[in-house]
Amino acid sequence: MFGVALEIKPAHFFQLRNNKKALLTGFLSQYLLLPLGTIVLIYLFEPAPGLALGMILVAACPGGNASNFFTLLAKGNLALSVTLTAFSSLFAFILTPLSFFTWASIFPELSIHIKSFEINFFDLFYNMIGILLLPLLAGMLFAHYLSETTLKIAKTVRILSIIMLIAFILVALYNNQEAFTNHILTVFWIVVLHNALGLMGAYLFSYLLKNDEAVNRTIAIETGIQNSGLGLVLIFTFFDGNGSMALVAAWWGVWHLISGFVFSYLIRRKAIFQST
Repeated sequence: MFGVALEIKPAHFFQLRNNKKALLTGFLSQYLLLPLGTIVLIYLFEPAPGLALGMILVAACPGGNASNFFTLLAKGNLALSVTLTAFSSLFAFILTPLSFFTWASIFPELSIHIKSFEINFFDLFYNMIGILLLPLLAGMLFAHYLSETTLKIAKTVRILSIIMLIAFILVALYNNQEAFTNHILTVFWIVVLHNALGLMGAYLFSYLLKNDEAVNRTIAIETGIQNSGLGLVLIFTFFDGNGSMALVAAWWGVWHLISGFVFSYLIRRKAIFQST
């Protein structure tokens, strides 16, 4: 999160103040459309409680910083991508626990499962301040007051962040080999469908609201690329490293990079046009 914050500047929160429609579309897609799609998938496929909670947690996480790269590759609106990532990352300390507990409460069996971990909203909220908000603020202050140093270390920090994410995924898979063996086919297809719903559903949602094509692409990517690394940290910290939840977050972390690249590569071949 510190590395993400090195690229967030105060100007990012104001640069699109004249394009409120695009911002609102992004927020609605991220915090309403994706969770609603998640609930629909849970109703349809009735996955085990751990898998369902993993899906809801991933949907509640902020957008991943890889979304900026994929937006650039897709010829989307990079300013919008950076702004949405900045907002979702900065306010995830309140939005992630609020979204997770709100959507999980729809299913009584999931609420009971959460109680077995002896965790509540305020436990997650207070710890999210330390895990997420403080590193973000520290990174933004570091970048503001030590801009030259930031230029020197930013690339290294990005590489370390990727290595850390890969390490989290490998540890999650290694520590949950039995769950991996028992649920791999279910997890594989659920994550593929979940991610596709985020990408394509968000694109269609933005298109129907008559945003321009560059915005449509950006909204799709911001919704489909989630910070699953943060999800894994939360699972290891608050959910006793639950195997089923960890598998969903770990496989999402792998798959959204594949789907993000494929989506961006294919859609960049489509001519940019203005919706009417």
